[in-house]
Amino acid sequence: MVETVASVELPINEKLEIRKQRIVPVSPLDGGEKRISVVTGTHGDELEGQYVCYELARRINENIGDLKGIVDIYPALNPLGIDSITRGIPGFDLDMNRIFPGSDDGSMAEYTAAKIVGDLKGSAACIDIHASNIFLTEIPQIRISEETAPTLVPLAKKMNVDFIWVHGAATVLEETLAHSLNSAGTPTLVVEMGVGMRITKEYGDKITDGIFCLMKELGIWDGDVIEPTEPLISSDPDDVSFINAPVSGIFLPDTAHCTIVKKGDKIGRIVDPLHSAVLEEITAPCDGLVFTIREYPVVDEGSLIARILGGVCR
Repeated sequence: MVETVASVELPINEKLEIRKQRIVPVSPLDGGEKRISVVTGTHGDELEGQYVCYELARRINENIGDLKGIVDIYPALNPLGIDSITRGIPGFDLDMNRIFPGSDDGSMAEYTAAKIVGDLKGSAACIDIHASNIFLTEIPQIRISEETAPTLVPLAKKMNVDFIWVHGAATVLEETLAHSLNSAGTPTLVVEMGVGMRITKEYGDKITDGIFCLMKELGIWDGDVIEPTEPLISSDPDDVSFINAPVSGIFLPDTAHCTIVKKGDKIGRIVDPLHSAVLEEITAPCDGLVFTIREYPVVDEGSLIARILGGVCR
């Protein structure tokens, strides 16, 4: 059943609509069912979540008898951004994930944000799916703010991700959807995976499996589920090493994504195509897991090349 969450008039007799698919059990609802919400498409150039929405609904509908609660799926919180392949809301130069919780009396974007938050409140859990940008590839991970870790880490462990990153950076911005919902008492997990403007089916299947594991834990799903991956968990800022380009050029990776490296192992090279010269050899500063690596080859001095989670050994 498709429902409209928010509708706003646009110029030239058009409408902006935020819609969701609600999937309910075959047995009559009694009002006491738990609800899980899966949202994505906040940034129009992050498409990894589109496959998860499709695959999650497909699997549920094939085994609808195992559904014991409500599943709400929101594929496009920023449909204008998805249509135009832009990160923010086109025409406004606005990052949608910086305007929550919104306002019923605000601008079009603020009004839409308020309706989204109002609709999501009360979920037993909300999964907020993001991708990386076009420059970097990320392994499936969940990012959690320090103050919500006691509540969210147990839920995140069911999500079949490789890595749970507890930190105090982007996920704690007060204007994000996750912060707004967590502050309102709706547990919200931020998933990061893959690369911008692409769909990585392997990662989508992994997260979809994890959502079913979480649904089973919450009593929303009664079917068979996998045993979720035991994730690496980091809560110490010193655990993560950032590798930035020391010079400008073309980055050629020499190690695969999601690889465990030793200190001194070669990560890649920055080369000068004009003179056929290696400008810099990039090596690992520590032992650990390469959980972020450069996808887009052109780098400027200071560009992020990789992130390594230290202390992970072969």
